[in-house]
Amino acid sequence: MSAPALTIENVSYQYGTRRALNELSLQVEPGEIFVFLGPNGGGKTTLFRLLSTLAPLQAGKVDVLGFDLATQRDQVRRRIGVVFQSPSLDKKLTVAENMRQQSALYGLSGAAAKEAEERMMRQLGVQDRAGDLAEQLSGGLRRRVELAKGMIHRPQLLLLDEPSTGLDPGARSSLWEYLQRIRTEQGVTIVLTTHLLEEAEKADRIAILDQGTLVALDTPTALKSSVGGDSVTITTRGDVEGLADELRRLVSYEVRVMDAAVRFEAPEASQLAPQIMQTLGDKIDSITFGKPTLEDVFIDKTGRQYWREETTHA
Repeated sequence: MSAPALTIENVSYQYGTRRALNELSLQVEPGEIFVFLGPNGGGKTTLFRLLSTLAPLQAGKVDVLGFDLATQRDQVRRRIGVVFQSPSLDKKLTVAENMRQQSALYGLSGAAAKEAEERMMRQLGVQDRAGDLAEQLSGGLRRRVELAKGMIHRPQLLLLDEPSTGLDPGARSSLWEYLQRIRTEQGVTIVLTTHLLEEAEKADRIAILDQGTLVALDTPTALKSSVGGDSVTITTRGDVEGLADELRRLVSYEVRVMDAAVRFEAPEASQLAPQIMQTLGDKIDSITFGKPTLEDVFIDKTGRQYWREETTHA
């Protein structure tokens, strides 16, 4: 059995008195596309800074491709590729010039650099834009050039922070096609952070973070299956707490109040509709049923809505 590409053991991180990561432990297997999913403030940005060697470990241990992140940072840096959330291209340079600049950062020169630059521009489908200024490219094309830069030194592990930021749905779909191709053709392990639920669905496995704590870890299918039934959402313009209390007396499932709605999960939930409407119909504005989603998983594990306003980013 191959050694894990990434091992995180009891990692914690604090900003003053605020804990951004709380004893996080997990492993990422070689060749996986692994997603850290969570709302803003969940700890994703802090974790990305640690894994990309931008911030030192405060507590815990991380092994990247067999190297200790705390004591062997140079060895780690030579073996990882990093694509940041913020654009990293020099807009006043051409695509080829941006690639050449990246080659120099990794000590590539001459024929080796030219071969690497052309290889990655070809693989990411931007070779025909080599002479274009970066500022002339669409958001999707810029993201592809940034991926090409991040892969120019043939890293074994690619880290991406919110890679779909600013991309339209078509560009987002193309980005994932390229990630799948890189994984398949080069055997690269891909680890990315995202707050987008639909993006996380495409991963092999998902780690859900909430306020710095790992609350769930599994494949997308297994996570959704863990919820234990269909989700039911009921809205009312009346007393939502009162409606929740009446529902608790009516059904034998855990009923939660989420903003102006009441939610619960139940096997074959739609069969409860006649009973609910007959008993509480005059207090209900709408009732909806659906198969479990990753948002339902988050609610099930935390008791809170996924999409909520955050005042801090971590």
